[in-house]
This record gives sequence, structure tokens and C-alpha cells, in this order.
Amino acid sequence: MFDEIPHPTLSAGTPLSLALKLPVPLSMAKHHHHQLPMSKSASQRCNEWVFRDVPSDIIIEVDGGAFSLHKFPLVSRSGRMRKLVAEHREADVSKIELHGLPGGAESFELAAKFCYGINFEITAANVAQLCCVSDYLEMTEEYSKNNLGSRAAEYLDSVVCKNLEMCVVVLQQCENLLPLADELQIVVRCIDAIASKACVEQIASSFSRLEYSSSGRLHMSKQPKCEGDWWIEDISVLRVDLYQRVITAIKCRGVRPESIGASLVNYAEKELIKKSSLWNQPNQAAVDPVSGASSHERLVVETIVSLLPVEKFSVPITFLFGMLRSAVMLDCSVSCRLDLERRIGSQLDIATLDDLLIPSFRHAGDTLFDVETVHRILVNFSQMEDSDEDMDEESVFESDSPSSPSQTALFKVSKLVDNYLAEIAPDANLKLNVFVAIAETLPAHARTVHDGLYRAIDIYLKAHQALSEPDKRKLCKLIDFQKLSQEAGVHAAQNERLPVQSIVQVLYYEQLRLRNSLFCSYPDEDPKPIHQSWRINSGARSAAMSPRDNYASLRRENRDLKLELARMRMRLNDLEKDHVYMKRNLDRSSSRKLMSSFSKKIFKLNIFARTPSRGPSSPSKHSQISESKFTERP
Repeated sequence: MFDEIPHPTLSAGTPLSLALKLPVPLSMAKHHHHQLPMSKSASQRCNEWVFRDVPSDIIIEVDGGAFSLHKFPLVSRSGRMRKLVAEHREADVSKIELHGLPGGAESFELAAKFCYGINFEITAANVAQLCCVSDYLEMTEEYSKNNLGSRAAEYLDSVVCKNLEMCVVVLQQCENLLPLADELQIVVRCIDAIASKACVEQIASSFSRLEYSSSGRLHMSKQPKCEGDWWIEDISVLRVDLYQRVITAIKCRGVRPESIGASLVNYAEKELIKKSSLWNQPNQAAVDPVSGASSHERLVVETIVSLLPVEKFSVPITFLFGMLRSAVMLDCSVSCRLDLERRIGSQLDIATLDDLLIPSFRHAGDTLFDVETVHRILVNFSQMEDSDEDMDEESVFESDSPSSPSQTALFKVSKLVDNYLAEIAPDANLKLNVFVAIAETLPAHARTVHDGLYRAIDIYLKAHQALSEPDKRKLCKLIDFQKLSQEAGVHAAQNERLPVQSIVQVLYYEQLRLRNSLFCSYPDEDPKPIHQSWRINSGARSAAMSPRDNYASLRRENRDLKLELARMRMRLNDLEKDHVYMKRNLDRSSSRKLMSSFSKKIFKLNIFARTPSRGPSSPSKHSQISESKFTERP
């Protein structure tokens, strides 16, 4: 079980009891020995386990603590100590100071115990320290068989890397051992083990959900939320730089985006909400971005945003808005905020009004809410719609569906924007050009009804009564009064805050609506207003349609017109043929009747006519023969 250190050469006065064999622990099992109080320093505890029959001949100073030890046990295991002792050979008592020893005095105490043969347990909590200190002290197989370096590496590979929780503990210990722990591949081995375990758990969870349906087909049942993702809670205790490396490795192994998103949400809750006073003071006016706590939180936000999966809906949109608020509050990098704005813009149709109400963290005198950020989000959404409209016409416009999913998203976002405008309109610091820019971000066909926009503009006019008439007209140009409901139209017609031109437009469209309703009730009196009503309503429907749907409708009408035109051409050709045939028959019939009447008149005037009994010479018969020859002509 134990490897023995060679017997040292002792002087004549040395007690025989010191000629002992020092055991070195090989087993990794627990040893039930007396644990020294942790309140004592490592140098103080050293006096309790170092034998004192032989006076110490070397003093090792580590981090201000002094260890009174013996040269032989140290040089028998450590190549570095052997070199340092050789440099101080002339002195009776050598004093050596070790600078930059990884793990400090605690790690050196464990290494010294190993040299003295004192049993201690190698665990996940100290294996990283042992690997690093053994490398620093050069405790390799070159100087002693089964030395501390090989023992720690064996435990790391055979025990730690097979257990995810132990890998996390080792990574926590490596936080204070970088960059040496990286150079010794301790961090990489633990990260690869965690990623492999997470991937295996996902595969096992997927197989466990396979079941046969009633028809005998194999299918996968619905997975409960985060089932099989128990590793999410385990890795949330890591420091942000190591957590980033773990998530990157897990993503490379193909773990589900939903699982990665759940891990990011859980980590953000712990690092930003539970540990930070930033979230516990909702009424604080400003945040000092230079403070240490804010710097850590800024790093956490930027790291989490960089780790977000590219797939949509991998994290809740409320989480994205929360991260955006934190990024604005902590003054994170521009790329971080733009990335969040782009992600939010791609799924803005599922956002709520509370999500858009981002507080402004700037100087006094600014708007209550961060309207510039919301405007950029809307621009991202509009650009996404524009890119969808630029797709291949054959793949988009050939669809006969009345509306596309993007059109539905436009309707939802238009309502959201109108409610947002109504919410920020009372702000006295909200400038007119900002309000107009937000309202004009969406295309004209996004709003089928302008009641919400009219309400927001009316609130803005009420809160900003000092607006000039040109500014009021500019603001009211946003409203299509033809798209107001009857209730909104009645209210607008009596609204004194609107410019005169706008009230005239409202009254005009209300009059048209009233006339159309009357003529629709009595259609026999005058048909013209009915056609006018149809034309106005058709125009409103056309304006409410998106360019994509409008273009698809026009293509269908064009195809129908082409088919009808082809049918009309075929019918016209048939009519022309019938006309030529009828004209030819008519000419033949007229010639036959003319010759018959002429022959009859000649017969009556002929004084030399024979009797009818003499058939061969009768004129009538001759006339019949001539007529038959005439008719046989082509």
C-alpha cells in the first residue's frame, strides 16, 4: 500500500526512533483522522504533525507564513526543493521563500504532508490545488515513484471527470488557480466532461420519452419543462468566465437551444437579481458604472447576451427585455444592446406594453421612458418585414391565403405601438419629431383602424397645448380619417384640439358614410351613390391590405382576365366563320331566284312556243337544265 522513502543517514546521537519509514498515501478512500481546527493557519497546524525529535533544518516561507520543516522529506519528492536546497547547502538552517505558489499556504501544507507521509484525502475540493502545487514543486515521477502529480492526475481522470457535480467543484477551485490550471488542462478536462454529461442526459431523456401510440407508431411524448436538464442548477455556481466556456462547449455538443436558454435565464437570476443590489433598489435614480459591482454585472450581461442561441423563442421575450433594461442601466457595449434590440424586434408581435416601457436612466430633463431604444426596436421589426417582402415573388405571391403570418404580426405590433404612443404621449419632454418617428415606423397597411393612433395623438395634443398650427397639422397627417370607426369619427368631429383641415376631413368622410348607409337602405332611388359607396369601401379594403396580398389579388384577377380574353377571341373567330358561311349561302340563293323568274318571263313572251306535250323541245325543261348547270358551278 505504501511506498517507502530511503533511510536517511543519521548522526551518532540521533535517537533510533527517528530511523522510521514514512508512509505515502496511495488510496483515495476517506481516512477518519483528527481534523485540525480551520481557524488556525497552515503554519500553526504544521507544528502539530511535523515530528520534533529532530530539529528542523529548513524554513519555508509562503504568503507570510513560515513552515519549520526538514530538508530530506522535501528533497526526496520535490525537484524544485532539491534545487533550492542545493543553493543553500552551506547554511545550517536554510530559509527559502516560495513566491507565487498556486493555492498559497494551504496547498503547500498538503504537499508537505505528502512528503512527510501524512495521510490525507484527495477530494474534488483539493485535487486542482494538488495538481498545480505538484507542478510548481516539480513533484513528478522523475524524482519519486507514485509522486503527488501522478496521484492527483489519476484521481482527476478516474473519479472527477466521471461526475458532473465534482467537475463543477473542481472548476470552482480553479478560479483562483488560473492560468496554471489552464496550462495543466484541468479546466479543459472538466469542461469537456460537463458538456458530455449534459449531452448524454439529453439523449437519455429523449429516449425515455419514446412511446408507441394507439396506432402502433413510435413517437416522442411532450417533454416537461427542463426535464433532464438538472445540470442547469449545478453549473450556475461558476464564475462568469468559466460559465461562458462551459455553455460554449455544451452548445458545440448540440444540446437543445431551449435547455441553453433555460440555463442562461437561471444564471442571470442568480447573478443579477439575488446577488445584486441593483435589482433591489427600484427607485434609485442612477447607477455608477465605474463601481466594482456594476462592472461585474456589466460583464455578466454582456456574456449572457453573447451566449444567447440564434433560434427564436429559445428564451422568453420578457427575459430579453429584462436584459435590455440591465444593459441600458449598466451602460453595456453598443454591440450588446444592438443584439438585444435585434432579437426583440424579430419577435415583437408577442411583446406586451409593459415590456416596451423601458425607464430612462439618463440625466434630468429627458423623457420618462427610453423612446430611442423602442424606436430602434421598431426599425428592426420593419426591416424584417421589408426583407420578407423582398423574397421571391413566385414563392410568396402565388399563395391564395388571405393573409400571411407577417401580416398578422403587423396588426399586433400596430396595436402595441398605438398603446405605447398613448402611454408616452403625456410626457412633457417628448418631442414632436420623436413621436412622429415612432408612429411612422410601421408601414401604412399595418393599421386597418386608426382609432388607437387617433387616441394617442389626441392625448399628445392635450398634453402639449403650446403646439403651433403647422405642428398640429403635421401630427394629424398621420391619421387616415377614412379608417376611423363611427365612434371615433363622431369624437373627432367635435374635437376642438384638431386643426380645422382635419375636422373638415372628418366631417366629409362622416357625410359620405351617412349617405352610403342611407342609399344602401333604399337602393331603388338612386344607384350612383351605391357605386360610390362600393368604390370607397373597396378603396378602404385595398388600403387595409398589405402590398403582398394586394399584389397576389391583382395577379389572380390578371389571370382571370387573360382567360376571359382568350374565350372572347375564340368566340369572335367562330362568329366570323359563321358570318362568311351565311353570306355565301345568301348569295347563292339570290342568284337562283333571279334566273328562275327571268326564264318564266321569256316563256310567256315566246310566240313560237311549242305545246307542252313535246317535252324535249320545251323551254321550261331547257330552263331547268340551264339552272341545274348554274347551280353546279363552283
